[in-house]
Amino acid sequence: MGIHRGHKARPGEWLAEKFIFGVSLSAILMVMLIFLFVAREALPVLWGQANTALIQETIPTAEMDKHSPAEIQKYLELTPAQFKAMDKETLTALMEVKIEALNDVPENFRNDPDAHINTTEWQYLLHAHQWSGYDQPEHIWQPVGQIKKFNLIPLFVGTLKVTLIGLFFAVPLAVGAAIYVSQLARPRVREIVKPVIEMLSGIPSVVVGFFALLVLASVLQGVFHYQTRLNAFVAGIALGFAVIPVIFSIAEDALTSVPRAYTQAALALGASRWQTAWQIVLPAALPGVFAATVLGFGRAIGETMIVLMVCSASVMSWSVFDSARSITTTIAAEMAEAVNGGPHYRILFLLGAMLFAATFISNMIGDFVIHRFKNKLEGKR
Repeated sequence: MGIHRGHKARPGEWLAEKFIFGVSLSAILMVMLIFLFVAREALPVLWGQANTALIQETIPTAEMDKHSPAEIQKYLELTPAQFKAMDKETLTALMEVKIEALNDVPENFRNDPDAHINTTEWQYLLHAHQWSGYDQPEHIWQPVGQIKKFNLIPLFVGTLKVTLIGLFFAVPLAVGAAIYVSQLARPRVREIVKPVIEMLSGIPSVVVGFFALLVLASVLQGVFHYQTRLNAFVAGIALGFAVIPVIFSIAEDALTSVPRAYTQAALALGASRWQTAWQIVLPAALPGVFAATVLGFGRAIGETMIVLMVCSASVMSWSVFDSARSITTTIAAEMAEAVNGGPHYRILFLLGAMLFAATFISNMIGDFVIHRFKNKLEGKR
């Protein structure tokens, strides 16, 4: 008796298959559309079209006809669609507003060299600059005030500090717990410990942040006796509690998937259970453990609420006991206050695009390393 396939033979299964395919494809398309939207909003900064100079050269309305439409569009910072939709009277009104804004600049800023700087240029986004009133070049993120400073380095350093501290705290505990639960614990203990650890992932981030703000910060300050109570160290430790369940679940599955024959052979040769777990099972499950670490990194670098509640000052310092501000907390805290289409708005979307790119690259590197580990363990070249 032949097996018939297709929408005529089994319409229910065919519809279910097409539905699952459509949902999967739509999810991929949604991710791509989100990235394209973020990239589109950040493009004016990438192409040098944004300008935050407090004092800029103006075009008198009487000389409007002496300039090309492209020059007027760039001068008014309009998109081609916006420029095309406006008549000459509207464009003239916008030019008058631009001139009035220049006349409203306070007198004390007119002779300030910083007032002529476009702080969205890459040299000011990435390099230190000696601003007026400072004794030496500084990296400053200060999106408010007359002269806005958008240096990205304090945010990169803050993100790196908090993420690495969280991983250094979470990875040993999570992997150690995974080894214990999968290889050393009794079945009764395993049935209790594993669900309890995995339940930590169900705790809302705001609850973890609230606990770190009120309890953990005071306890750690009393132990290490540092000056700043809310700092990157506290944020990293709190972040570790959010990362541990992710790393534990994946690492435990990888360790459990190692064939029992490996364990039985090692025990038969006289190795202890700890030696078997550490020297036999863990190396065999190393690709899965590394994958868990990579996913934990993605979870840590994307966390917002915990870091926002514990420390949110953009201080340029490599000390873990100073305050810090991550990229995600900056976007969450400032997006609602940014003017739609303004330089601050564009910079925040640029940060989002950079965060997406960093996560994508880290996942690609992780996938490459995992395949290298698998090929090495399986004897392939």
